[in-house]
Amino acid sequence: MRVVAGKAKGLPLKAVPGNTTRPTTDKVKESVFNMIGPFFDGGNALDLFAGSGGLGIEALSRGIEKAVFIDKDSKAIETIRANLEKTRLIQQAEVYRNDAKRAIKILKKNDFQARLLFLDPPYHITESYGLMDFAAETGILTEDSIVVCEHEKGVELANRTKYFERFKNENYGGIAISIYRYIGEEGEIIE
Repeated sequence: MRVVAGKAKGLPLKAVPGNTTRPTTDKVKESVFNMIGPFFDGGNALDLFAGSGGLGIEALSRGIEKAVFIDKDSKAIETIRANLEKTRLIQQAEVYRNDAKRAIKILKKNDFQARLLFLDPPYHITESYGLMDFAAETGILTEDSIVVCEHEKGVELANRTKYFERFKNENYGGIAISIYRYIGEEGEIIE
């Protein structure tokens, strides 16, 4: 596992010890960023269920200004911090051990807004994908936000939610990536 592109390109990333998390492979990471835009000109990212932090770190390497990493597992938090130190991106990051829904509420109080949300919960917790609408409702996502969901290939996520519309869906072996864009409550894509 490594950073695929950008200023930290090629640097190796540690995986979380044990088998409680499954890191996003380099191939899938590269495909995700090809779909959402390979590079960024600022903005914030939120990596929920961050695991090793690979997706958020990749976003930072590719030009996202700041990333917030959330995970409940203490080993994951240690791994994210180690990976941020190794890639020298720690100054652009905040790392919190917390429940995803509670973290969204706290970020709202701190006036945080993200244009990029990574949702990669444990595959058996499918209700966690509803957090994209909760995040939009609380106002922590910008009107041009994109949500990247990683899920099992057999799990069918909705094409539309209250605030989002899926515009890409790709399968990689047993893994699927669904990418959503913000459409607002009225269902019109915000340009």
